[in-house]
Amino acid sequence: MIEDRFFNENSPEFQRLVELASREKPISGNVDLSRAKEVKVTRDTFLEAQKNGLSLSELLETEDYDPSDVGSPLDAFERQLAVHGIKVNGRNAITVELFYKGAPALLPEFMMREIKRGQRMRPELERIVSSSNQISNSRYTPFHVDVTPTDNKLSLRPVGDFAEIPTITVGEQVHTITVPDYGVTLKTSYKALRSKSTTQFKVLLWYIGFRLQADKMALVVDTMINGDGNQNPARVVNTETSGNFTYSDLVGLYNEFFPFEMNIILVHKDKINTILNMEEFKDPMAGFKFQKTGELVSPLGSTLIRCDDVPSDLIIGLDNRFAIEEVVSSPLMVEYDKVIQQKLEEAVISESVAYAKVIKDASLVLDSVWS
Repeated sequence: MIEDRFFNENSPEFQRLVELASREKPISGNVDLSRAKEVKVTRDTFLEAQKNGLSLSELLETEDYDPSDVGSPLDAFERQLAVHGIKVNGRNAITVELFYKGAPALLPEFMMREIKRGQRMRPELERIVSSSNQISNSRYTPFHVDVTPTDNKLSLRPVGDFAEIPTITVGEQVHTITVPDYGVTLKTSYKALRSKSTTQFKVLLWYIGFRLQADKMALVVDTMINGDGNQNPARVVNTETSGNFTYSDLVGLYNEFFPFEMNIILVHKDKINTILNMEEFKDPMAGFKFQKTGELVSPLGSTLIRCDDVPSDLIIGLDNRFAIEEVVSSPLMVEYDKVIQQKLEEAVISESVAYAKVIKDASLVLDSVWS
Protein backbone atom coordinates (compact mmCIF):
# COMPACT_ATOMS: atom_id res chain seq x y z
CA MET A 1 0.00 0.00 0.00
CA ILE A 2 1.33 3.42 -0.97
CA GLU A 3 0.34 5.83 1.81
CA ASP A 4 0.71 9.56 2.43
CA ARG A 5 4.07 9.04 4.18
CA PHE A 6 5.70 8.25 0.83
CA PHE A 7 4.62 11.61 -0.50
CA ASN A 8 7.27 13.45 1.51
CA GLU A 9 7.90 16.63 -0.41
CA ASN A 10 10.63 17.69 2.03
CA SER A 11 13.00 14.79 1.34
CA PRO A 12 16.07 15.54 -0.82
CA GLU A 13 15.27 12.59 -3.10
CA PHE A 14 11.75 13.86 -3.74
CA GLN A 15 12.96 17.39 -4.42
CA ARG A 16 15.59 16.13 -6.85
CA LEU A 17 12.98 14.19 -8.84
CA VAL A 18 10.58 17.15 -8.81
CA GLU A 19 13.36 19.30 -10.22
CA LEU A 20 13.93 16.70 -12.93
CA ALA A 21 10.23 16.62 -13.77
CA SER A 22 9.93 20.40 -13.79
CA ARG A 23 12.67 20.63 -16.43
CA GLU A 24 10.51 18.76 -18.92
CA LYS A 25 9.64 21.36 -21.49
CA PRO A 26 6.18 21.60 -23.00
CA ILE A 27 6.15 20.26 -26.53
CA SER A 28 5.91 23.18 -28.92
CA GLY A 29 4.98 23.44 -32.54
CA ASN A 30 1.88 23.77 -34.67
CA VAL A 31 -0.54 20.97 -33.82
CA ASP A 32 -3.92 20.44 -35.48
CA LEU A 33 -6.41 19.87 -32.65
CA SER A 34 -9.57 19.94 -34.81
CA ARG A 35 -10.16 16.19 -34.71
CA ALA A 36 -9.11 15.93 -31.06
CA LYS A 37 -11.83 18.43 -30.15
CA GLU A 38 -14.44 16.08 -31.60
CA VAL A 39 -13.40 13.25 -29.26
CA LYS A 40 -15.20 13.01 -25.92
CA VAL A 41 -13.41 10.78 -23.43
CA THR A 42 -15.83 9.25 -20.90
CA ARG A 43 -16.11 6.14 -18.78
CA ASP A 44 -17.54 4.36 -21.83
CA THR A 45 -14.35 5.18 -23.73
CA PHE A 46 -12.30 3.45 -21.04
CA LEU A 47 -14.61 0.43 -21.11
CA GLU A 48 -14.26 0.23 -24.90
CA ALA A 49 -10.47 0.30 -24.58
CA GLN A 50 -10.51 -2.47 -21.96
CA LYS A 51 -12.88 -4.59 -24.05
CA ASN A 52 -10.43 -4.43 -26.94
CA GLY A 53 -7.38 -5.07 -24.77
CA LEU A 54 -6.05 -1.56 -25.33
CA SER A 55 -5.01 1.35 -23.17
CA LEU A 56 -6.86 4.61 -23.65
CA SER A 57 -3.78 6.04 -25.41
CA GLU A 58 -3.82 3.14 -27.88
CA LEU A 59 -7.56 3.45 -28.49
CA LEU A 60 -7.27 7.16 -29.22
CA GLU A 61 -4.71 6.36 -31.93
CA THR A 62 -7.17 4.18 -33.89
CA GLU A 63 -8.91 5.41 -37.04
CA ASP A 64 -12.23 5.94 -35.26
CA TYR A 65 -10.65 8.49 -32.94
CA ASP A 66 -7.60 10.69 -33.53
CA PRO A 67 -4.62 8.83 -35.05
CA SER A 68 -1.32 10.71 -35.07
CA ASP A 69 0.35 11.78 -38.28
CA VAL A 70 3.94 10.75 -38.86
CA GLY A 71 6.21 13.21 -37.05
CA SER A 72 3.43 14.71 -34.93
CA PRO A 73 4.92 16.42 -31.85
CA LEU A 74 1.99 15.21 -29.73
CA ASP A 75 0.35 11.81 -29.57
CA ALA A 76 -3.43 11.41 -29.38
CA PHE A 77 -3.59 11.49 -25.58
CA GLU A 78 -1.34 14.55 -25.39
CA ARG A 79 -3.65 16.28 -27.85
CA GLN A 80 -6.54 15.59 -25.48
CA LEU A 81 -4.58 17.28 -22.70
CA ALA A 82 -3.93 20.23 -25.00
CA VAL A 83 -7.61 20.53 -25.95
CA HIS A 84 -8.54 20.82 -22.27
CA GLY A 85 -5.67 23.15 -21.40
CA ILE A 86 -4.03 20.60 -19.10
CA LYS A 87 -0.35 21.50 -18.71
CA VAL A 88 1.64 18.71 -17.03
CA ASN A 89 5.18 19.67 -18.04
CA GLY A 90 7.51 22.42 -16.95
CA ARG A 91 7.36 24.85 -14.07
CA ASN A 92 3.88 26.05 -15.07
CA ALA A 93 2.29 22.63 -14.67
CA ILE A 94 -1.22 22.82 -13.22
CA THR A 95 -2.29 21.40 -9.87
CA VAL A 96 -4.03 18.07 -9.38
CA GLU A 97 -7.18 19.98 -8.41
CA LEU A 98 -7.23 21.90 -11.71
CA PHE A 99 -6.69 18.62 -13.56
CA TYR A 100 -9.77 17.20 -11.82
CA LYS A 101 -11.80 20.28 -12.72
CA GLY A 102 -10.58 20.53 -16.31
CA ALA A 103 -10.61 16.92 -17.53
CA PRO A 104 -11.17 14.31 -14.79
CA ALA A 105 -11.75 11.52 -17.32
CA LEU A 106 -8.15 11.86 -18.53
CA LEU A 107 -6.55 11.52 -15.09
CA PRO A 108 -6.48 7.68 -14.86
CA GLU A 109 -4.66 7.42 -18.20
CA PHE A 110 -2.24 10.18 -17.18
CA MET A 111 -1.51 8.18 -14.03
CA MET A 112 -0.96 4.96 -15.94
CA ARG A 113 1.39 6.58 -18.46
CA GLU A 114 3.53 8.05 -15.69
CA ILE A 115 3.56 4.76 -13.76
CA LYS A 116 4.85 3.08 -16.91
CA ARG A 117 7.59 5.71 -17.09
CA GLY A 118 8.52 4.77 -13.56
CA GLN A 119 8.74 1.13 -14.62
CA ARG A 120 11.14 2.07 -17.40
CA MET A 121 13.34 3.69 -14.75
CA ARG A 122 14.06 0.14 -13.54
CA PRO A 123 15.26 -1.39 -16.85
CA GLU A 124 16.87 -4.54 -15.41
CA LEU A 125 13.77 -6.69 -15.98
CA GLU A 126 13.71 -5.99 -19.71
CA ARG A 127 17.36 -7.06 -19.89
CA ILE A 128 16.54 -10.43 -18.33
CA VAL A 129 13.38 -11.73 -20.03
CA SER A 130 13.62 -13.19 -23.51
CA SER A 131 10.09 -12.15 -24.48
CA SER A 132 6.85 -10.75 -23.07
CA ASN A 133 3.61 -12.28 -24.29
CA GLN A 134 0.00 -11.35 -23.61
CA ILE A 135 -2.61 -14.08 -23.20
CA SER A 136 -6.39 -13.93 -23.01
CA ASN A 137 -6.92 -15.84 -19.74
CA SER A 138 -5.23 -16.50 -16.42
CA ARG A 139 -3.80 -19.92 -17.30
CA TYR A 140 -0.75 -20.57 -19.44
CA THR A 141 1.02 -23.76 -20.48
CA PRO A 142 4.69 -23.17 -21.40
CA PHE A 143 6.55 -25.03 -24.11
CA HIS A 144 8.49 -28.13 -23.22
CA VAL A 145 11.59 -28.35 -25.41
CA ASP A 146 13.26 -31.78 -25.40
CA VAL A 147 16.45 -32.74 -27.18
CA THR A 148 16.99 -36.35 -28.20
CA PRO A 149 18.74 -37.84 -25.13
CA THR A 150 21.31 -39.72 -27.22
CA ASP A 151 22.36 -36.64 -29.15
CA ASN A 152 21.94 -33.54 -27.02
CA LYS A 153 24.42 -31.50 -29.07
CA LEU A 154 22.17 -31.67 -32.13
CA SER A 155 25.27 -31.73 -34.34
CA LEU A 156 24.70 -31.60 -38.08
CA ARG A 157 25.65 -34.74 -39.98
CA PRO A 158 25.11 -36.31 -43.41
CA VAL A 159 21.83 -38.21 -43.53
CA GLY A 160 22.33 -41.64 -45.08
CA ASP A 161 20.92 -45.10 -44.73
CA PHE A 162 20.13 -46.01 -41.13
CA ALA A 163 21.48 -42.65 -39.86
CA GLU A 164 19.66 -41.18 -36.89
CA ILE A 165 18.62 -37.56 -37.42
CA PRO A 166 19.01 -35.33 -34.34
CA THR A 167 15.60 -34.30 -33.03
CA ILE A 168 14.11 -31.42 -31.11
CA THR A 169 10.74 -32.34 -29.64
CA VAL A 170 8.53 -29.41 -28.72
CA GLY A 171 5.37 -30.05 -26.70
CA GLU A 172 3.61 -28.58 -23.72
CA GLN A 173 4.67 -28.74 -20.10
CA VAL A 174 2.72 -31.00 -17.76
CA HIS A 175 1.52 -28.22 -15.49
CA THR A 176 -0.06 -24.93 -16.46
CA ILE A 177 0.94 -21.68 -14.79
CA THR A 178 -1.58 -19.51 -13.03
CA VAL A 179 -1.08 -15.84 -13.84
CA PRO A 180 -1.94 -14.00 -10.58
CA ASP A 181 -2.88 -10.38 -10.02
CA TYR A 182 -0.27 -8.11 -8.47
CA GLY A 183 -0.54 -4.49 -7.51
CA VAL A 184 -0.47 -1.75 -4.94
CA THR A 185 -3.12 0.44 -3.41
CA LEU A 186 -2.61 4.17 -3.65
CA LYS A 187 -4.17 5.29 -0.37
CA THR A 188 -4.14 9.01 0.12
CA SER A 189 -6.60 11.88 0.39
CA TYR A 190 -7.71 14.48 -2.08
CA LYS A 191 -6.74 17.10 0.49
CA ALA A 192 -3.13 15.85 0.40
CA LEU A 193 -2.97 16.01 -3.40
CA ARG A 194 -5.23 18.85 -4.53
CA SER A 195 -2.66 21.65 -4.18
CA LYS A 196 0.27 19.60 -5.52
CA SER A 197 1.40 20.27 -9.07
CA THR A 198 1.16 17.52 -11.63
CA THR A 199 4.96 17.68 -11.69
CA GLN A 200 5.02 16.62 -8.03
CA PHE A 201 2.30 14.04 -8.65
CA LYS A 202 4.42 12.55 -11.44
CA VAL A 203 7.20 11.76 -8.98
CA LEU A 204 4.84 9.73 -6.82
CA LEU A 205 3.59 7.84 -9.87
CA TRP A 206 7.16 7.19 -11.01
CA TYR A 207 7.91 5.70 -7.63
CA ILE A 208 4.90 3.37 -7.85
CA GLY A 209 6.02 2.11 -11.26
CA PHE A 210 9.60 1.75 -10.08
CA ARG A 211 8.47 -0.31 -7.10
CA LEU A 212 6.17 -2.53 -9.17
CA GLN A 213 9.06 -3.34 -11.48
CA ALA A 214 11.36 -4.08 -8.55
CA ASP A 215 8.80 -6.48 -7.08
CA LYS A 216 8.62 -8.37 -10.38
CA MET A 217 12.35 -8.98 -10.15
CA ALA A 218 11.62 -11.13 -7.07
CA LEU A 219 9.21 -13.23 -9.14
CA VAL A 220 11.85 -13.75 -11.82
CA VAL A 221 14.47 -14.81 -9.27
CA ASP A 222 12.11 -17.36 -7.71
CA THR A 223 11.29 -18.84 -11.13
CA MET A 224 14.96 -18.96 -12.08
CA ILE A 225 15.92 -20.86 -8.94
CA ASN A 226 12.88 -23.04 -8.24
CA GLY A 227 11.30 -23.35 -11.68
CA ASP A 228 7.76 -22.62 -12.82
CA GLY A 229 6.14 -25.75 -11.34
CA ASN A 230 7.19 -28.11 -14.13
CA GLN A 231 10.11 -29.85 -12.43
CA ASN A 232 12.55 -27.42 -14.00
CA PRO A 233 14.55 -25.80 -11.18
CA ALA A 234 17.93 -24.44 -12.15
CA ARG A 235 20.84 -26.86 -12.12
CA VAL A 236 23.13 -25.99 -9.20
CA VAL A 237 26.91 -25.81 -9.54
CA ASN A 238 28.93 -25.74 -6.31
CA THR A 239 32.01 -23.66 -5.66
CA GLU A 240 35.25 -25.56 -5.16
CA THR A 241 35.14 -24.86 -1.42
CA SER A 242 31.99 -24.29 0.61
CA GLY A 243 31.92 -20.81 2.12
CA ASN A 244 34.49 -19.49 -0.33
CA PHE A 245 33.83 -17.76 -3.66
CA THR A 246 36.75 -17.15 -6.03
CA TYR A 247 37.45 -16.11 -9.58
CA SER A 248 37.98 -19.74 -10.59
CA ASP A 249 34.43 -20.52 -9.39
CA LEU A 250 33.09 -17.80 -11.66
CA VAL A 251 35.07 -19.21 -14.58
CA GLY A 252 33.71 -22.66 -13.75
CA LEU A 253 30.14 -21.36 -13.92
CA TYR A 254 30.92 -19.67 -17.23
CA ASN A 255 32.24 -22.94 -18.68
CA GLU A 256 29.11 -24.84 -17.63
CA PHE A 257 26.97 -22.73 -19.95
CA PHE A 258 28.24 -24.06 -23.27
CA PRO A 259 26.67 -23.95 -25.84
CA PHE A 260 24.71 -21.11 -24.21
CA GLU A 261 26.24 -17.75 -23.34
CA MET A 262 26.30 -16.45 -19.78
CA ASN A 263 25.51 -12.85 -20.70
CA ILE A 264 23.77 -11.88 -17.42
CA ILE A 265 24.84 -12.44 -13.80
CA LEU A 266 22.26 -11.72 -11.08
CA VAL A 267 23.77 -11.29 -7.62
CA HIS A 268 23.06 -10.00 -4.13
CA LYS A 269 24.88 -6.82 -3.12
CA ASP A 270 27.27 -8.83 -0.92
CA LYS A 271 28.43 -10.90 -3.88
CA ILE A 272 28.87 -7.78 -6.01
CA ASN A 273 31.22 -6.51 -3.33
CA THR A 274 33.18 -9.77 -3.52
CA ILE A 275 33.37 -9.75 -7.31
CA LEU A 276 34.45 -6.12 -7.59
CA ASN A 277 37.23 -6.74 -5.06
CA MET A 278 38.68 -9.74 -6.89
CA GLU A 279 42.16 -9.01 -8.17
CA GLU A 280 41.08 -10.10 -11.65
CA PHE A 281 38.54 -7.25 -11.79
CA LYS A 282 40.63 -4.48 -10.26
CA ASP A 283 41.35 -3.09 -13.69
CA PRO A 284 41.98 0.68 -13.45
CA MET A 285 39.96 1.28 -16.62
CA ALA A 286 37.05 -0.74 -15.21
CA GLY A 287 37.17 1.39 -12.07
CA PHE A 288 37.28 4.56 -14.16
CA LYS A 289 34.23 3.44 -16.15
CA PHE A 290 32.29 2.70 -12.94
CA GLN A 291 33.16 6.10 -11.46
CA LYS A 292 32.24 7.91 -14.67
CA THR A 293 29.02 6.12 -15.68
CA GLY A 294 27.99 4.01 -12.68
CA GLU A 295 28.08 0.94 -14.92
CA LEU A 296 29.38 -2.13 -13.12
CA VAL A 297 32.32 -4.13 -14.40
CA SER A 298 31.31 -6.98 -16.75
CA PRO A 299 32.86 -10.20 -15.44
CA LEU A 300 33.75 -12.53 -18.31
CA GLY A 301 31.74 -10.34 -20.67
CA SER A 302 28.55 -10.76 -18.63
CA THR A 303 26.37 -7.88 -17.48
CA LEU A 304 26.42 -7.73 -13.68
CA ILE A 305 23.03 -6.83 -12.20
CA ARG A 306 22.40 -6.25 -8.53
CA CYS A 307 19.28 -7.98 -7.24
CA ASP A 308 18.97 -8.39 -3.49
CA ASP A 309 16.17 -10.92 -3.97
CA VAL A 310 18.90 -13.41 -4.90
CA PRO A 311 20.03 -15.25 -1.72
CA SER A 312 23.42 -13.93 -0.64
CA ASP A 313 25.06 -17.37 -1.00
CA LEU A 314 23.90 -17.85 -4.62
CA ILE A 315 24.80 -16.43 -8.02
CA ILE A 316 22.42 -16.77 -10.96
CA GLY A 317 23.88 -16.88 -14.43
CA LEU A 318 21.65 -16.83 -17.50
CA ASP A 319 21.48 -16.48 -21.23
CA ASN A 320 18.79 -13.83 -21.55
CA ARG A 321 17.89 -14.95 -25.06
CA PHE A 322 16.53 -18.31 -23.91
CA ALA A 323 16.16 -18.39 -20.13
CA ILE A 324 12.76 -16.97 -19.18
CA GLU A 325 9.61 -15.45 -20.62
CA GLU A 326 7.07 -13.02 -19.21
CA VAL A 327 3.37 -13.87 -19.49
CA VAL A 328 0.79 -11.09 -19.06
CA SER A 329 -2.93 -11.82 -18.81
CA SER A 330 -3.96 -8.31 -17.78
CA PRO A 331 -1.70 -5.31 -18.49
CA LEU A 332 -1.19 -2.42 -16.10
CA MET A 333 -4.51 -0.96 -14.98
CA VAL A 334 -5.62 1.94 -12.79
CA GLU A 335 -9.09 1.75 -11.25
CA TYR A 336 -11.00 4.29 -13.30
CA ASP A 337 -14.09 4.64 -11.13
CA LYS A 338 -12.22 5.10 -7.86
CA VAL A 339 -9.89 7.70 -9.33
CA ILE A 340 -12.79 9.72 -10.71
CA GLN A 341 -15.53 9.21 -8.13
CA GLN A 342 -13.50 8.84 -4.93
CA LYS A 343 -10.74 11.24 -5.92
CA LEU A 344 -7.84 8.83 -5.28
CA GLU A 345 -8.78 8.03 -1.69
CA GLU A 346 -7.99 4.36 -2.35
CA ALA A 347 -7.23 3.32 -5.92
CA VAL A 348 -5.72 -0.03 -6.91
CA ILE A 349 -2.98 -0.13 -9.53
CA SER A 350 -2.53 -3.68 -10.77
CA GLU A 351 -1.39 -6.06 -13.48
CA SER A 352 -1.50 -9.84 -13.93
CA VAL A 353 1.92 -11.31 -14.72
CA ALA A 354 3.88 -14.53 -14.34
CA TYR A 355 7.20 -15.95 -15.50
CA ALA A 356 8.06 -19.27 -17.11
CA LYS A 357 11.22 -21.13 -18.07
CA VAL A 358 11.91 -21.30 -21.80
CA ILE A 359 15.03 -23.51 -21.94
CA LYS A 360 15.95 -24.96 -18.55
CA ASP A 361 19.71 -25.11 -19.21
CA ALA A 362 19.86 -21.42 -20.16
CA SER A 363 20.03 -20.49 -16.46
CA LEU A 364 22.33 -21.96 -13.80
CA VAL A 365 22.90 -21.31 -10.10
CA LEU A 366 26.30 -21.19 -8.40
CA ASP A 367 26.08 -22.11 -4.70
CA SER A 368 28.90 -20.80 -2.51
CA VAL A 369 27.67 -22.32 0.78
CA TRP A 370 26.74 -25.93 0.12
CA SER A 371 28.10 -28.05 2.99
